[in-house]
Amino acid sequence: MAGDFRALVVTKDEAGYRCEDKRITDADLMDGEVTVRVSHSTVNFKDGLAITGKSPVVRKFPLIPGIDFAGVVETSTDARYKPGDAVILTGWGVGETHSGGYAEKARVKADWLVPLPKGLTAARAMAVGTAGFTAMQSVMALEAHGMTPADGPVLVTGASGGVGSVAVSILARLGWHVIASTGRTSEAEYLTHLGAKEIIDRAELSAPGRPLGKERWAAGIDSVGSLTLANVLSMTRENGAIAACGLAQGMDLPTTVAPFILRGVALLGVNSVTAPYAKRVAIWNRITSDLDMTLLDGLSHTIGFDEIMPTARAILEGKVRGRTIVAIG
Repeated sequence: MAGDFRALVVTKDEAGYRCEDKRITDADLMDGEVTVRVSHSTVNFKDGLAITGKSPVVRKFPLIPGIDFAGVVETSTDARYKPGDAVILTGWGVGETHSGGYAEKARVKADWLVPLPKGLTAARAMAVGTAGFTAMQSVMALEAHGMTPADGPVLVTGASGGVGSVAVSILARLGWHVIASTGRTSEAEYLTHLGAKEIIDRAELSAPGRPLGKERWAAGIDSVGSLTLANVLSMTRENGAIAACGLAQGMDLPTTVAPFILRGVALLGVNSVTAPYAKRVAIWNRITSDLDMTLLDGLSHTIGFDEIMPTARAILEGKVRGRTIVAIG
């Protein structure tokens, strides 16, 4: 059909939950001021949940998943963007309640977009994606709390994943002594290459522990949650801080007030989904200055449209290292 294009579409009806590769038209896109010709997307943990239906990430049907995308404006009714402008999108419920990046076109609100930063290609922007954006936001949260490399080591949980890999890279470049926690100890060489000084097995943190443990790190970035975050907090040094940005192990937090009232530990929540425009621009500017692009290339790989669904399943099984770029166009 003339004018149609490729998209992954998630549907839930009497026949069940499914994700299908379809041909759709502009009329199938959701409302928004800007239509983007998508060139690249990425696969995040949340995308894996959306495609498989293992968690109720998608809350409107039918819907195109894909929480990130980069591309070029095709049409716009908003004065801030004109045809030909290179843009990126992360967050804002795209891929959850509004159709996202797993299609050759996307139509979204202008407020959700950010101009592609100078010096950054669309592919590299998606190598960063929500995961890298969240990692940088977490680093900035620690800095805003007053934490510096002089305070002591910083722990990164889920270090082999998307958020963790970028966090390790940024923190090491900023001069931190990085302790990387991973369930894949075979990735030690990879994490050391990114800048980690120590590697610990996630098993040290994933089982029930004591309200207060031996003080081991001054700061941390946690993308795991649940028992892991509880243990991370219990082992944080006096007046330290942990930025929490994920829930790979679970949404619960079985901890006590002990780390907070006996050591003055701070738990900093990081929400990258609805970060306002000015903050987004600031985060992307820090990414372009503080993330080693050569390392970024090394921790990312590119797949085609046909590989999105199997990769989504693999990321939930912990089989994907670093960042996955999807070449859409």
